[in-house]
Amino acid sequence: MPTRRRIFHYTSPFSGPPAPTRRLDTPTDEAYSMSPVRASSRQLVESPRRQPRAVCKTPYRVLDAPDLADDFYLNLVDWSTTNILGVGLGARVYLWTAFNAAVAKLCDLSNVGDTVSSVAWVQKGTILAVGTLSGRLHIYDAPSLSLIRSYNPAHSRRIGALSWNADVLSSGSRDRMVHHRDVREAGTHPFRCYAGHKHEVCGLRWSTGSGNTAGGSIGTGGGGLGPGFGVHTAGAMLASGGNDNKVCVWDLRGSRCSSASAAIGVSPGTVRAHSGSLSAFADGGDLPLWKFHDHTAAVKALAWDPHVSGVLASGGGTQDKHIRFWNTYNGSILNQLDTGSQVCNLIWSLTSHELVSTHGFSSTTAENQICIWRYPSLSMVATLTGHTHRVLYLTMSPEGETIVTGAGDETLRFWNAFPRKENGERKESRSGWARLIR
Repeated sequence: MPTRRRIFHYTSPFSGPPAPTRRLDTPTDEAYSMSPVRASSRQLVESPRRQPRAVCKTPYRVLDAPDLADDFYLNLVDWSTTNILGVGLGARVYLWTAFNAAVAKLCDLSNVGDTVSSVAWVQKGTILAVGTLSGRLHIYDAPSLSLIRSYNPAHSRRIGALSWNADVLSSGSRDRMVHHRDVREAGTHPFRCYAGHKHEVCGLRWSTGSGNTAGGSIGTGGGGLGPGFGVHTAGAMLASGGNDNKVCVWDLRGSRCSSASAAIGVSPGTVRAHSGSLSAFADGGDLPLWKFHDHTAAVKALAWDPHVSGVLASGGGTQDKHIRFWNTYNGSILNQLDTGSQVCNLIWSLTSHELVSTHGFSSTTAENQICIWRYPSLSMVATLTGHTHRVLYLTMSPEGETIVTGAGDETLRFWNAFPRKENGERKESRSGWARLIR
């Protein structure tokens, strides 16, 4: 039989004491240093700082916009995924095509004595919704410059906010209501109405579209919403802001507050404040999932983070001046920023984890500014100036590099605000903030 051997046995060829080191012969050895900071740490501190991203401080294009209303509660500028800018000027809506700068008049409501109060493009396509001061809602086909249908009236007061979710058009009005209509249906009545505000609804934003791609979608259930619900079920969250200083978050699929309430110790069927910042409603799909009370002025500015799912940014008016960031999964506030001036609009970058805010009245800082903030550090990247009135309107080009701002000075200004996409893909956030909302 073969002898038993130790397979792969290792024996060191030298087992004596280690050779003495001569590190003390080096004059720069840290053993001779009088500094309490180690050499490796000192090298890190003394290394050059990363240069901030350069942002051009002047607009590369300025367009005249006569009759552009100086009204905080209106939303008159929007940019489509087909690269067409829609602008409401008085009783008319004009279309500006980006690739050839062609201008076309879409409609003129002066013959019926009405005025445009809001415009919004469908998420993907050439359909434009137009709301009016009298409460009418019109749907237009941009290529043919033709009216598809009208809801007359859609609301009893002016329609200041519009937002699309696939085939569902949501409208917010001075009558304090939010209506949802499926534009494919023959009827004119909304299939659902929300009454969560005590004053005018001036901000409205769906969480779907290009957003909520990192970290999964809102909700875990599968399936659709049933007949008449032509929405993206992966992110059926709607945020509304009102002149009552409140922010409501709605789930079109029905309230999920029973599970959320249990997580924070709120029994089903009750209304209770949590940490002084929200109210949870547990019964009925027509009540908000969350209602935030922290703002002290009207909330028009709303924006969903496209990099981290479930994060909502909201901005308050003249008496508030704050941007607040919410976790819409558990109803908590993530952060807040005192901007020093009225927050008129918010929009997230698609190519970097940054946020643009436009401003109006201020008692301490410069007025009518456009600010770019880095998130989540909330450090300022750049400040853009040029408008002489409140910057009430803000939209972004479909590729995410250019923003357009509008003001009561009757100008539209085009700014190169964000970097280009890398290799055709959107840059995802490396901040790891998704862990905060799991």
